[in-house]
Amino acid sequence: MSENSGLKVTFVTIDEDQAGQRIDNFLITFLKGVPKSAVYKILRKGEVRVNKGRAKPLYKLQLNDEVRIPPIRIAERESQVPENLNKLDKVTQLESCILFEDKYLMVLNKPAGLAVHGGSGLSFGLIEAIRALRPEERNLELVHRLDRDTSGCILISKKRVILKGLHEQLREKTMEKNYLALVKGEWDAKHKNVNEPLKKNTLQSGERVVRVDAVEGKPSHTRFRVIERFDGATLVQASPVTGRTHQIRVHTQCKGHPIACDDKYGDAEFDSKMRAAGLGRLFLHAKELRFMHPKLETTVHVEAPLDNALQNCLTQLRKG
Repeated sequence: MSENSGLKVTFVTIDEDQAGQRIDNFLITFLKGVPKSAVYKILRKGEVRVNKGRAKPLYKLQLNDEVRIPPIRIAERESQVPENLNKLDKVTQLESCILFEDKYLMVLNKPAGLAVHGGSGLSFGLIEAIRALRPEERNLELVHRLDRDTSGCILISKKRVILKGLHEQLREKTMEKNYLALVKGEWDAKHKNVNEPLKKNTLQSGERVVRVDAVEGKPSHTRFRVIERFDGATLVQASPVTGRTHQIRVHTQCKGHPIACDDKYGDAEFDSKMRAAGLGRLFLHAKELRFMHPKLETTVHVEAPLDNALQNCLTQLRKG
């Protein structure tokens, strides 16, 4: 891709990652910071040209198309990032959280307490922070999500074609995701599969809560395996087959084994005992990811180590 930026005419030669996109969607992504209304205005006025001809908003870009973009003020990405972003420890440490990276994608060990994206009163999240750290990467996108209080493997694509390929693996359920969760009581080893359907509810306060609902719930499936047993708690591996909101948290709760220090679905008495063992956060960690690299067609297997808070808790529990 070649480009000349600034308040002058820009020419972009479409590469394989951009090919197949509608031109309006391409411009909205390329001209980050420009209102959508302004994008459609330059399209309507015929100021955007493809191979020297006018382009309609629904035109699908082809490989090696030359797109002429008229002079338009592009807000710098850095100016869209809160000034205090790089002062936050969890953000400045994100570079050291990268577990795997190539020119197509990256996997990070997301710290607990960091939302994956801005919104709900948050001015920024993981994806905004990564974009600030890597301003040269124009197409960074989350492939999937983790709850704010969950740590571990999170996958980010750098190219649109890679995002499509990874989303296809999620739809086809060929991407393997394994989590570690510390749950209340003695998990029955017979509970290898939990299939209760889940429904998202929004309370009057605006808080989202997920419940088991046999009538209106969406099909949900999590596989479980016991890893280690403690006095009054069990460390389990949870492997979600579907990807519903709060799926693991609700599937453990509905079996009578809520996750330690879950402020939404937890058990107060159990949480109190776990805090006495030094746990101050939700014990849910995305331990590993296994997927097919969309470009290289090789298997990528990434593991994220437990943070000190989770490791120390297990150490205390092993002491009895």
